[in-house]
Amino acid sequence: MRKQIPPIKADADVVIKVKNPPGTITDQAWSAIEKASNSCRRTKIHVDGEEDLLALVAILTVPLNSIVLYGQPLQGVVVVRVTTEIRERVERIVEAMTKTDQL
Repeated sequence: MRKQIPPIKADADVVIKVKNPPGTITDQAWSAIEKASNSCRRTKIHVDGEEDLLALVAILTVPLNSIVLYGQPLQGVVVVRVTTEIRERVERIVEAMTKTDQL
């Protein structure tokens, strides 16, 4: 289902462009999400590549009780309220991932 789509048109105070190849979470993408999560400004992150795994980073970096939304192919939108339990599950998933040299 991977195909090029135009970026979502959304007003933002800051736009951050990152590269994130399929099946990865780059340090660049992680830092951008962390920066946006800690900012009071409306921030749009434009991902060159794939954003599938970046919802995990959002869950780990936004404040507790935040809402993270992401698309689920052929299903629709998934809504996750970030709780301590959800964050701990995501931490275990990320810790199980293999660290590699990144772009």
